[in-house]
Amino acid sequence: MVVVITGATKGIGRAIAHTLSENGHQLALCARTEADLIKVKNEILDRGKSKLVYIQAFDIRDRDAIDDFGRSVLQKFGSVDVLVNNTGVFVPGMIVDEKPETFDRVLETNLHSAYFMTKTFLPEMVKRKAGHIINLCSVASIQGTVNGGSYAISKHALLGFGKTLRAEVREFGIRVTNILPGPTWSHSWEGMDYPKHRLMDNQEVAAVIKTAIDLAPNAVMEEVVLRPVQGDL
Repeated sequence: MVVVITGATKGIGRAIAHTLSENGHQLALCARTEADLIKVKNEILDRGKSKLVYIQAFDIRDRDAIDDFGRSVLQKFGSVDVLVNNTGVFVPGMIVDEKPETFDRVLETNLHSAYFMTKTFLPEMVKRKAGHIINLCSVASIQGTVNGGSYAISKHALLGFGKTLRAEVREFGIRVTNILPGPTWSHSWEGMDYPKHRLMDNQEVAAVIKTAIDLAPNAVMEEVVLRPVQGDL
């Protein structure tokens, strides 16, 4: 199985890459920093389960770069079985004083990247009448978030995108899964004054994604909400 993972070098994305590599899946990973991609690739290959890991570094907000990545992946693998739209960024801020460029950056990273990455691989999936698209949303997709205005807006829109996509492509046998994690450890939390024991381990999110992929082709995990046992922070 060929799996594409965006934002694959840190946090949840890295955990997903390692978890799926244990099943021997072939991986195509992208992120901004080449050195980080090389590190993750070597970690996976050293484990010996996944024999082929393709990496490409670029800014996920660059649509031309997304298209180039898609062409390269399809040329190398022929087809893609699973796309995991994981890339995301959180920038604290209130709507009242948030800078327009911050809003643009967050939407381009969290929403636009998933939309255009999906459009890159979707035609081939439709032609094959098979595939699975997984969107990393958030509990912020279903509730307001104080001091995270642009983030919550982008995640609401991402969930809407996922639901619309699900309605559009089910007739082609393509599965769409939206994952809505609560507070989960990632580099976005670094420097913030929160008790780490109240955060989920990113491995838990990766485990849910593995379960979603492993379901029979005629079953789909549409939407999953995960939270720490004690709830949100």
